[in-house]
Amino acid sequence: MKKIVFLCILIVISTLLYSQTEEVTIAFYNVENLFDTVDDPNIFDEDFTPEGKKKWTNERYQKKLNDLAKVIGSIQEDRAPDIVGFAEVENRTVLEDLIKTEDLSSSNYKIVHEDSPDARGIDVALLYNPTNFEYINHQKIPIPLTTKYKVRDILYVKGIFFNTDTFHLFVNHWKSRSGGQKETEPQRIQCALTLKNTIDSIRSAQPDANVLIMGDLNDTPKDKSIYETLQANNKMEKGSLYNIMLPLSEEGFGTHNYRGEWNMLDNIIVSNNLVQSKKLFVKDKIGQIYSADWISYTSKSGNKSPNRTYGGPNYYGGYSDHYPIYVTIIRTNN
Repeated sequence: MKKIVFLCILIVISTLLYSQTEEVTIAFYNVENLFDTVDDPNIFDEDFTPEGKKKWTNERYQKKLNDLAKVIGSIQEDRAPDIVGFAEVENRTVLEDLIKTEDLSSSNYKIVHEDSPDARGIDVALLYNPTNFEYINHQKIPIPLTTKYKVRDILYVKGIFFNTDTFHLFVNHWKSRSGGQKETEPQRIQCALTLKNTIDSIRSAQPDANVLIMGDLNDTPKDKSIYETLQANNKMEKGSLYNIMLPLSEEGFGTHNYRGEWNMLDNIIVSNNLVQSKKLFVKDKIGQIYSADWISYTSKSGNKSPNRTYGGPNYYGGYSDHYPIYVTIIRTNN
């Protein structure tokens, strides 16, 4: 009888171990012009100085750091995300200041950042928690344009989750729509083509590579640059990718509100294996928008939008003009 009870206990323990799951959270946040207060003579950042048009004082800078840290730390309940990608950070210094804030200091974030050729000096970057992500290497991918415009490089970071699974992460901030959506579309298409060529090269050597793209693409999921050029069309065809923000976009949700219209400009896109696999996959095959009321502005008519820091020269003291987005990746032994 004792042997039977012992065997039953072993079976229960083995089952629990076998069915054990692990999770990581990856977020992306366009933080709306996170500048320090120092004038850099190599970029056009004069507006974001105490004497500039924005009257960007140290007090306002510190408030923004603390506000952003609170947002990032609140995206999930138990801990800050394992990975956070950013758009619109001026330099490495602002990231160093951000991770020193009270809400993020315990996360032990490490920084991946490279300067980009943007005229205002805004870059993309990535923070990672080394406890859950083993950094391997990174590089910046320039966008070849024949126009006068200089756009942000794509940041490519390679690393390991769950001690076994290599991931290829790409942080993006494509050309804005300033100057007209159609007029600037060719530059976003070039961003998409550059990214697609890099991913195709990775997948040609490793067809089942775990790829995750995040960023402010300044286009919505059904726009040509994303849906056609990048082939993030959710069709599960060879060479295609899966945009986990597309379902939310089709339901009318967005991350940026322009004159009352919601747009899903911020996207997370993954390789198809991350929605097809039963062992390593995106939770519920969908991304999430963090749009808590306390980071939002509600108009007199009741319309809600991201509570921004500035509107033109006017200081509102909000968080950002974009909502952050995030995804949960699950690994199971089932």
